[in-house]
Amino acid sequence: MVRPSKVHIQNAEGASGRRGGLAFLRDRRANIAIIVGLSLPVLLATFGLAFEIGQWYMNKWRMQNAADSAVIAAVNNSSNYVTEARAVTAQYGYIHGADNVTVAVTNTATCPTGSNDCYQVTIDKPTDLYLSPMVGFQGSTVVNGKKMQNLSSAAMARQAATPREYCILALAGSGVSNGIRTNGAPQATMPGCDIMSNTNATCNGHNLNVDIGDAAGTNSGCGAEQNSNMPVVADPYSGLAANIPANTCTAAQVTAGVTWSSNQTLSGNVAICGDLKLLANVTVSAPTNAVLIIYNGALNLNGFTLQATSGSGMTLVFAGDNGSYTHAPIGNGMLDFAAPTTGAWKGMAIYQAPNLTSGVDISEAGNTPAWKITGMAYLPNAAVTLKGIVNKASYGASCFGLVVDSLLFAGTSAILAHGECSLAGLDLPYNTVLSRAALVN
Repeated sequence: MVRPSKVHIQNAEGASGRRGGLAFLRDRRANIAIIVGLSLPVLLATFGLAFEIGQWYMNKWRMQNAADSAVIAAVNNSSNYVTEARAVTAQYGYIHGADNVTVAVTNTATCPTGSNDCYQVTIDKPTDLYLSPMVGFQGSTVVNGKKMQNLSSAAMARQAATPREYCILALAGSGVSNGIRTNGAPQATMPGCDIMSNTNATCNGHNLNVDIGDAAGTNSGCGAEQNSNMPVVADPYSGLAANIPANTCTAAQVTAGVTWSSNQTLSGNVAICGDLKLLANVTVSAPTNAVLIIYNGALNLNGFTLQATSGSGMTLVFAGDNGSYTHAPIGNGMLDFAAPTTGAWKGMAIYQAPNLTSGVDISEAGNTPAWKITGMAYLPNAAVTLKGIVNKASYGASCFGLVVDSLLFAGTSAILAHGECSLAGLDLPYNTVLSRAALVN
């Protein structure tokens, strides 16, 4: 028996190996696995970075909410704004000085308008880096020798300035300590009305049923909402005095006065020298508006009614000189008229010239005489006691305003609904007040 040569066996195995190697090289099924294996670190780093960046955005979103809430709180507590802001951010988990967190608060930030009275809260928090260094990212800051990414969010706010209209304004130019006050606890009711005193306002036992009571000094009990230390309101109507013609009345005319016992048709400026006294109920027709100017005298209703017809607009002006004269409506009876809705005197029902400082006080407004008036009663130097009810004119919109030096509420005083001042042509006195905070973009 002849045994196979080892050389032949080896050659056979070598040929088989060469065929297997060539088959392996020709087989591409394993290429993807190799590529995936080589790319895996890069893929993991990329997915990790995306996740890490997502976490940063989530943290910044929470920080932004914290900053927004904190800056609003800071504005609304301006006397202690830094402590207030940091207390709010702490509730969100951002405690100033802990875990490398910084909460910066200022009330002199530059607003978009260019002024420097905005409040700003900025939260900074460094965060650790995890997978992002695998792609070469080194962060934005170094804390204690460690590279970190700083996350920051900021918010800016300021108090919003809004106009607030007043149906009653006490100018207090005389220096009276309480521009508005009550005597005891009168049953005054003025819903929908805001009032303002340029000094103090004191209401004992009754808030007058006004919506908002403001005072440049201290407000003690006036209004459902009571505000002190408000900005003083300037006299809004003093400039109308320029529309009053010069006084040409003689002393004899003033002494004699004028009486009315029949209906009147009036137009334009109508001058009366001395007292105007009614001897009967008088109806005034003034379809083209009338300004009834009483120089150095009173309007003495004498127990009668002075009423304007439908469509009439009238302004009652008291003018002239200081002295022994009375410059006001007096006597029992009733005033029932509406102010003009157009022209120089629009919205003005009663006007005491601002140069008059004597003979201007009214002790029983709304009672003696009764007032049914649509428009403004401007009595800038008068101490007025409101005792009765002021209602709208029979032929006028629901609108009444009162500007005085000082005002005392007594008895059952009331100003009824007055939400139609735009229809009456009256621009009420207003103040620009700072309301609650608003975010600034």
